[in-house]
Amino acid sequence: MTISACCWTSSAAANGRCCVDFHTDPAAVNERIRGQEAADRAGQGLRFVLVAGETSGDALGAGLVEELRRRFPDARFAGIGGDAMRAAGVETWHDASELAVMGLFEVLRHLPRLLKLRREFRERALAWRPDVLIGIDAPDFNLGVERWFKQRGVPTVHYVSPSVWAWREKRAEKIGSSADRVLCLFPMEPAIYARHGVDARFVGHPMADAMPLHPDREAAREALGLPANAPVLAVLPGSRLGEIERLGEVFFEAAWRVTESMRALHVVVPAANERCRALLQSQMSRSALPVMHSHLLDGQARTALAAADVVLLASGTATLETMLSKRPMVVGYRVSPLTYRIVRALGLLKVDRYALPNVLAGEDLAPELMQDDCTPARLAEAVLHWFQSPDEVAALQPKYLALHEQLRRDASASAADAIASLPGLATRKPAP
Repeated sequence: MTISACCWTSSAAANGRCCVDFHTDPAAVNERIRGQEAADRAGQGLRFVLVAGETSGDALGAGLVEELRRRFPDARFAGIGGDAMRAAGVETWHDASELAVMGLFEVLRHLPRLLKLRREFRERALAWRPDVLIGIDAPDFNLGVERWFKQRGVPTVHYVSPSVWAWREKRAEKIGSSADRVLCLFPMEPAIYARHGVDARFVGHPMADAMPLHPDREAAREALGLPANAPVLAVLPGSRLGEIERLGEVFFEAAWRVTESMRALHVVVPAANERCRALLQSQMSRSALPVMHSHLLDGQARTALAAADVVLLASGTATLETMLSKRPMVVGYRVSPLTYRIVRALGLLKVDRYALPNVLAGEDLAPELMQDDCTPARLAEAVLHWFQSPDEVAALQPKYLALHEQLRRDASASAADAIASLPGLATRKPAP
C-alpha cells in the first residue's frame, strides 16, 4: 500500500508543487525524505563553516575561501572571522576579535562570555547544516568546537598544526580526535601525526608565498630613510607586552654594546601596535642607545628585516620571517624561571633547537641564546660575529633560499585541495 505525499522545497518553488509516492514503511519514508534533502542541498552548493580567532587566522581564512570558491563556485561560507574573511565573502556571525584573549587571567576573566559565545555559535552553525567545519589556528577554542561537530557527523579540518614537534607530542592524538584532517604549514609535521594515526597534510606556509625569494634591501632602506651603506641592526624583542617586558631591556643593552664597536650602527625597532610602541620607547629611553641612530617604527617589520644586515630577535614566528628575508639572526628568549624548570622537569620539551630556521634545516643556522644564556654580553658577541663574518653570511643564503622554496607551495590552494578531497566532498565534483 502507498500514499501520495506532497512537499514544498526551495528548489521546488520555482517549478511548482512536487508530489511523490511514499511507502507507508517509516524507514522508506525517511529514506525518501533524506534523498530529497540531499537533492536540495546539491542544488544549493556546499556550506563551509570557518572559525578564525586572530588577524593571522583571518588572513589564512580569506585566502582559503578564495581558493575553495574556485573549486566550488556555488559554495556558501559563514562562521567567525575578521575584515579579510568578510571581504572574501564570509558571513561572519561573530568577529575574530571576540576570541583574541591572551594570558591565563585574561582567559579566566572572559571565560563566561567565551562559553556563551561557543554555545551560541555551535547551535547556529549546526542548524545551518554545514558540510565541513574548518578551525583556523586558535587551538584552545577550535579543537573543542571541532570535536563537538565531529561527534555529530560533520567533517572537521584543523588548519595550522600546533607545535607538536616542539613539545607535548601526544597532543597529536587529541587533535586527531577533533579533526578529520590536519593541515600543516611545516614539512616535518605530518610524520608526527602519522605516528598517532592522524591524517595530516603539508600544505606549505602562506608567508613563504607572500615574501619574495630575493628581498630588495636598497628599496627597504629608502622606504625607512636609512643610509644605503650604513650597518643596520633590526631589534625585535617580541610582539606581545610580556615578551617585551622580559626581553626588551636585555636586547637594547646588547645593541648598545654593539654600538660601542660600531659607532655608525643604525638600529631599527618595529613596534607591533601602540601599546608595544609605548613600552619599547620607555625601554629605549632608559638604555644608552644613541638616539640619533635608533629608529622606532610603527609596524613595518618586514621592511625593517629587508633593510637590516643582522637581526636580533625573540624566538617565534619572526625567526621564520627573518629567514625568508635572508638575513642572519641571533635568537634570544626567556621565560619565568619557574615555568622553565617545570617544563624541563616534566620532559614536555622535545627539541634541542627552538628557532624555526634551525628546526627546518636540522642544523644551527642561527645562534640560540635561551634562558640564562640570554644576556646582553652574549647577545652582543653573537651579533658582532655576523657583522664581522661576511663569508659566513654569504654561505647562509643558499640554505635560506632552499628552505624558502620548500615552504612555497601556494598554501591556500594546497589547503583547498586537501579539503576538497575529503571523502564527503570529493563526490561533489569541484570545478576544474
